[in-house]
Amino acid sequence: MKTLLASPQSELREKEDKRIWMQKNPFLIRLLNWEFWPAQIANIPVVVFWLYFAAKARHFFFFTAANPAIETGGLLGESKMNILDQVPPAYKPQTLFLEKNLNLHEIARLIETYNLIFPLILKPNVGERGNGVEKVENLEMLWQQFSTQNVDFLIQEYIDYQEEYSVLYYRFPGERQGHISSLCRKVYLTVIGDGRHTLRELIMDKPRALLQLPTLEVKFGEAIYRVPKAGEEVLLVSIGNHARGTMFLNANAEIDESLIRVFDDISHHLKGIYVGRFDLKTESLPSLKAGKKFSILEINGVAGEPAHIYDPNYPVRWAYRDLFNHWKIVYHVSKVVREGGVKYMGLQEAWQRLRDYLLYIRKLA
Repeated sequence: MKTLLASPQSELREKEDKRIWMQKNPFLIRLLNWEFWPAQIANIPVVVFWLYFAAKARHFFFFTAANPAIETGGLLGESKMNILDQVPPAYKPQTLFLEKNLNLHEIARLIETYNLIFPLILKPNVGERGNGVEKVENLEMLWQQFSTQNVDFLIQEYIDYQEEYSVLYYRFPGERQGHISSLCRKVYLTVIGDGRHTLRELIMDKPRALLQLPTLEVKFGEAIYRVPKAGEEVLLVSIGNHARGTMFLNANAEIDESLIRVFDDISHHLKGIYVGRFDLKTESLPSLKAGKKFSILEINGVAGEPAHIYDPNYPVRWAYRDLFNHWKIVYHVSKVVREGGVKYMGLQEAWQRLRDYLLYIRKLA
């Protein structure tokens, strides 16, 4: 019997076909890239970390003391508006609170009274992972999004600085200088046209964009079948959120004394907030380090992860090491705050907070 041997060319073609298939299979993209793992799975080790430090603190809700000014310390259910109210106006975009029962006329009057100009950012007052956050171009778009949800929202001045960062900062009570444990640069999801393929085909050819395809089909409608010009960069998502396709890059090498000083100054304006991740936009990193031309979009509490861990090239073992260190910081800060007289959240209050949060999320879905 004659044995047929595959040619080197056919073997190469087979390997290339397999590589392309893997890159275009959403399940495999998520499986082989830990940054896309479902939160319920990725956070299993984090639950172990929490239980370890809860045992050390002898209290399940030790983390609530890290930020006594934030509901649950910022684990869940916190009001974005209540936190932003503590930030000096020079460091944040103009932000208005929209109660869920407002009508279109009342919203239009608020926008006119405060001289807000479209586009604006619309976001739920309570939320997570970018859920419900949209850039709205006009009042009709705003109302379409707002009127379908029975929750309170914020409308926020759109900041057109080109760079976006997350800065995880902490400071012990009574100390002048704090620390930055994470600096993450965010790169918005885009594709580059070649003059031959449709926008949909370009999306299909980029694994990170492919995971967003169902949402992008709704967003672009028929325009998803147009052919972008060669070299044309198409912005797919304008919200700097990892769950929406934004790429997070490790920028920890850029942490220095000048950056820490900027957040030391801001931190001393925030009463009862000692561990926080600042999500912000800036003209450039040098501008941010100089304390100029930046705007804080929101502040997350203890649940604000060190965002640099989602860098595509960051090993998962390093990510969990950094998450463990984050909860170690939360534990030590909470311990110091507790010694100053702040009580941990009780079981009854924690249960009520959880129920309220789950009800809110169901309304937002």
